[in-house]
Amino acid sequence: MGFGSSPIARRSFLGSGVGLASLLASARSTASPLPRVDGLVSEIDREVIFPGRRGGTTWFHPRPCMIPGPEGPTALMTLQSIGGSDVFGPVHWTTSADLGRSWSVPGPIPGLGRVNLGEGREMGVCDVVPEYHPPTGTVLAVGHNVYYEDGVLARPQEARWPVSTVRSGDGRWSEPRRLEWDDPRGSAIYTCGCSQRIVLDDGDILLPLSFGPEGRTHRSVTSARCSFDGAELRIRAVGTELINAGGRGLLEPSLARLDGRVFMTIRAEDRRGYVSSSDDGLAWDPPRPWCWDDGEPLTMSTTQQHWLTHSDALVLVYTRKAEENVNVMRWRAPLYLAEVDRDSLQLIRDSERVALPLIGDGIDDAAHVARMGNFHTVAASPGESWVTVGETLPSDSWSGDTLLARVRWARPNRLAPS
Repeated sequence: MGFGSSPIARRSFLGSGVGLASLLASARSTASPLPRVDGLVSEIDREVIFPGRRGGTTWFHPRPCMIPGPEGPTALMTLQSIGGSDVFGPVHWTTSADLGRSWSVPGPIPGLGRVNLGEGREMGVCDVVPEYHPPTGTVLAVGHNVYYEDGVLARPQEARWPVSTVRSGDGRWSEPRRLEWDDPRGSAIYTCGCSQRIVLDDGDILLPLSFGPEGRTHRSVTSARCSFDGAELRIRAVGTELINAGGRGLLEPSLARLDGRVFMTIRAEDRRGYVSSSDDGLAWDPPRPWCWDDGEPLTMSTTQQHWLTHSDALVLVYTRKAEENVNVMRWRAPLYLAEVDRDSLQLIRDSERVALPLIGDGIDDAAHVARMGNFHTVAASPGESWVTVGETLPSDSWSGDTLLARVRWARPNRLAPS
């Protein structure tokens, strides 16, 4: 479906160049009439969590999880500053006890800053995703290491691996640990960054991995079943290797589980995104490109996708090429969502709507359109799920707001914390 306006009217609106904060009233006034995802989405509200367009810190990778409590869940979100292309500061954390209406001042997570390696080289951590682990009452945060040289991203990178840290029930963060995997297929890189994972009923964790050996450009993806005792993550079994040799291959897989089936969505570099499914989370079907329910493939550009899982439906959040964003880098605005037909693994075209809009003119002034390609989702409560993202405007000193879209459900999400 379209946006409900002519191209001329849309260009006029998008060309205003103002930030989301000044558009909140307009966004909310149009929330109620939005078409519904099979009657499931009642409205979408948009908010600024941390302003950054006009100075201050530009926060990136804002990724929340929900910690249950006697007075309702607390949101814990990891995030880090950005000051250049893939140039990130130390990983921070912030919390909200009122469903995201207010947030604590972000503070650094011990051990997730940069380590000086000498001769202008540093090692940091990025792409961190926190998740609550019910059996141990802890928050497990998983990202991966990254290398810098003279203050910018080092090229080529040295060996990379997943890094985890644990927040105990009393609020203390552990020392970071490397996830060990001695498989030669990951001799150059094996990572879990920006990825949604699954806590299984027995406390094990299904962890998505992207990996590649020395001497090969393209990466593969798979899942690993890991044990977690509240302190250390250990790989127990590794699933089917999924391969695409285009560009850097398959990247940043994310997992979801619904009605006993596990789903994986995958970033790729051949103008497609991919989806696969599994009955056990390890034996994966061959990946297929994301398509509309009429069979037409979506045109994407090397950008992650994530899941919004409702007890009654599976929803994908993604970016794609569209009329109004043709000149935006990798078409990383707006953020869309659409329901997945779980039988065909296709997106229901009529269910698509905008989760977070493109702000600016993506045709004639794309350099001043904020990019939103690194985002996250979480089931915040039975009544709403969130999409969070840190905008970046490289042409404007890497400024940008930290945004939250509240996807409000018409029926309770029985998978969410109450």
